[in-house]
Amino acid sequence: MATTTRPSAIPTRPPPTDGRGNQIHNELLLGLSEAECGGLFSKLEYVRLKVHHVLHEPGDALKSVYFCNSGMVSILTVFPDGKSVEVGLVGKEGFVGLPLLVGFQTASTQAVVQLDATAFRVSGEVLMALLPHCPKLELRLRQYSQIAAMQTTQIAACNRLHEVDERLARWLLMCSDRVSSNNLPLTQEFLGQMLGTRRSSVTVAAGVLQEAGIITTSRGDVKVVDRRKLEDSACECYGMMQRQTSEWRNGTQ
Repeated sequence: MATTTRPSAIPTRPPPTDGRGNQIHNELLLGLSEAECGGLFSKLEYVRLKVHHVLHEPGDALKSVYFCNSGMVSILTVFPDGKSVEVGLVGKEGFVGLPLLVGFQTASTQAVVQLDATAFRVSGEVLMALLPHCPKLELRLRQYSQIAAMQTTQIAACNRLHEVDERLARWLLMCSDRVSSNNLPLTQEFLGQMLGTRRSSVTVAAGVLQEAGIITTSRGDVKVVDRRKLEDSACECYGMMQRQTSEWRNGTQ
C-alpha cells in the first residue's frame, strides 16, 4: 500500500511586538515602517483596562490617547440628566482621542471600556509632535477619523429608524468584528444602555434571536451561534457601513 506524505503545516508568523514583548494587534500600528516605529514605539505605554474604566468624560482635556489593542471601548453621548447612548465602538481597528488630530484639546463624548481591553497609551502632546515624522500613521489616523464619523452618522440614523431587534443584531455584529470573537460578555442591561432603549425591549429582542437559533444568552454573556443568520436579521446599516469602509480602504491601496 502506497503511503502518502502530508504536507507540513505552514508556520504562522507571530504578531509583531513593540520591542518590550507586547504583541501589536492594533491595525493602525501594524505594518508601519521601521523608521516610523523607531520614534513612536518607544513612547507607547502598554496598559490593561478593566471593564467600565472611563478613559475620558465630555469636557476632559485629552492628555492621553489610546491605540486599542484588544477588547472594546464605547463612545457615548451623555445628556445633562445622566442618560447616555452609544454613538461609536472602538476595537483593535481604532483609536481613542480623535479630536486631537484636528487641533481640539478636549473630548465631547465619554469613552468607557466595555470589554476588558489592552491598549497602547501615549501622551496627546507627544503623539502630535511625532505625527509629522510618521506620515503613514498620520494618514491612517485621518482615514480612521472619517470611518468613525461615517459610522456615527449611520448609527444615529439606525437608532431613529430601525426596530430594536434589528439594531441589536447590528450591534452584536459590530462587537464581534472588533474583538474577533463570537463570545461577548455583555449583560442585557448594558445592551439596553448602549442601544438607548429599555432593558425589557432588549430582553424581548434577544429572545427572538435566541429562539431563531442565532444567539444564545446567559447571565452576563451573549454567544453568536449563526453569524450568517445574524447578518440577515440586522438592518441594512451594518452592510452599508461595511461596504463603505471596504470601498474607502480598497481605494487607497
